[in-house]
Amino acid sequence: MRTAPLRRAAVAAAGALALAAPLAVVAAAPAAAATPRVLEVFPTNALTVADSRQLTGLRVDLPDAPCSAAPVCGLQQRLEQLDGFDLDPRMSVRFDRPVDPAAAMRDVRVVRADGTGTPIGVDRVVYDAATTTGYAHPARQLDPSTTYRLQLRGRTVSTFTTMSATDGLQDLERLLDSAQGRQYLPAAQRGLRIDAVVPAQGTTLAYVQDRGTTGGLVRTDVPNASAAGAGSYAFGSYLAPSWLRADRTIEQRPTREAGPRPTGLVRLPFVAIVPAGTAPAGGWPVAAFGHGFTRSDADVFLAAATNASRGLATVATHVVGHGYGPRSTWEVRTADGAVQTLPAYGRGVDLEGDGVIGATEGVSPLPQSAAGAVSSRDGLRQTVVDVGVLLRSAALPSALPLRPTGQTYYGQSFGGIYGTMLTGVDDTVTRAVLNVPGGPVSEIARLSPSFRPLTAQALQIAGLLNGGTTGFTESMPLAGEPPVTSLAPGALAIQDYLADSTWLQRSGGPETYAPLVRDEEALFQVARGDQTVPNPTSATLLAAGDLFGRTSLYRNDLTPQAGTNPHGFLLSPAFPAGFLPGQAQVSTFLTTGAVIDPDGAGPVWEVPVRDPGLLRSLGF
Repeated sequence: MRTAPLRRAAVAAAGALALAAPLAVVAAAPAAAATPRVLEVFPTNALTVADSRQLTGLRVDLPDAPCSAAPVCGLQQRLEQLDGFDLDPRMSVRFDRPVDPAAAMRDVRVVRADGTGTPIGVDRVVYDAATTTGYAHPARQLDPSTTYRLQLRGRTVSTFTTMSATDGLQDLERLLDSAQGRQYLPAAQRGLRIDAVVPAQGTTLAYVQDRGTTGGLVRTDVPNASAAGAGSYAFGSYLAPSWLRADRTIEQRPTREAGPRPTGLVRLPFVAIVPAGTAPAGGWPVAAFGHGFTRSDADVFLAAATNASRGLATVATHVVGHGYGPRSTWEVRTADGAVQTLPAYGRGVDLEGDGVIGATEGVSPLPQSAAGAVSSRDGLRQTVVDVGVLLRSAALPSALPLRPTGQTYYGQSFGGIYGTMLTGVDDTVTRAVLNVPGGPVSEIARLSPSFRPLTAQALQIAGLLNGGTTGFTESMPLAGEPPVTSLAPGALAIQDYLADSTWLQRSGGPETYAPLVRDEEALFQVARGDQTVPNPTSATLLAAGDLFGRTSLYRNDLTPQAGTNPHGFLLSPAFPAGFLPGQAQVSTFLTTGAVIDPDGAGPVWEVPVRDPGLLRSLGF
């Protein structure tokens, strides 16, 4: 059974089962303890109630547990809106006496209740000697909306059903092209509204960030590597439906019912880089670029260094909560010295009410709020829809000569994360390159030196900090590592909280949608030793979709830049073996479908990755 903070009530495994065959016991146990009995198990459908409004026919119903912090209370309430358990559940089995954790958990299998498929073993084992409880995760991600049996030595000790994790986003996507969706966004409001088109050659750009009434306006020059082959830059906006509520969450509807109604229409920015010369018949093919966490659509000017010269137009927009506030503007200076100030449609929101708008404020609920545990789940899902609407808008007639079919996508970091989700659910995308993505997002935050303080903040609010260099010690192994048996005080409570948070956020994770990505439509780029999106999280995503064969590995550890965090190699000339070569691989795939090795027989690029096991370790 799970420990603190949400569920301390025990769920007995049908009458305290004796195992079908003895498990190994620890040497210190008496000889009579040769047949441990299973006392408690998680997950189990005993923690659900029937609900005909759900695709699975059930809804999670957890035992009441005291909670003092709003995010912890909100987490429990929101888990009880779901129609099943996590796709990567933190399973637990409590025995009536000590056991050898490696031997005992080696006998655990997860099998589909309908008898199809192959049994799934477990990994990432933790053993708590004080409660004689073993914890583990399935060795691979489970399918959504599916009932499984948890077995020990072939005997079922629990039956549980996984959640319909992709349903919510798929409901939003279906609405875009439905008759109902066209009511929300009638023809007169569709398409690109162009504020300005300027010559690319000789134009310099600055972005003026609206950092709030207290933070003021901050002007930053925009680095530009996109001029080669570019004819013009276009700036403007488009309308898209929004499902985000004031607390930055999307309403959770029963999964058998239609998705929620949009909360309104929002005007979003677009930036376009159009190739020079006469457009081919039908217009220039279009690629949408997705920017990273803390960044904005201004990054398209670094990300499109090779596109225009290959006849590919590039468009971009802001992620939810990015681009700073609504007073943000573009400062566009053309070769003749003329300066235009254009609206940038910043999407940042002063949620804290302190007069300052941060670089990502508004992509997630306030961490101390009752919705805090939702994190970026709904901001990511909304961004997927926003990019989908951008591609549909770019396909409609405008002053820009853009092709209405065959749109493609590529995204870096956060853009690779929501881009994986987009590629899985939106048929508008015909090809996609996903650069340095990973999942779950909660695991990125836990493992990354850059984002680990965000996890510490959430744990502090939940009252779970237990010490260590970053304020907490979780005592959790990576996949393939031996069982952890020496636990820091308070580590089990942290493990439970992180597992429950990941469960809640699973419908906004790229690993959830990776099985929906078709091999031929996607190429993944991963950097060895990435310190921002650590390699084990990329491995999780790739394994979920069986996509290692579609993965190109940039071996920064074999370059003169070894030791430098390679996460931003695709947008940074500081990585000469990664920057333009990586972008050449992107534009070649998007325009032709061919996967090239950027350095041929050289060692820096592995295409495809030769040893998937290399990505299961951190490399830093």
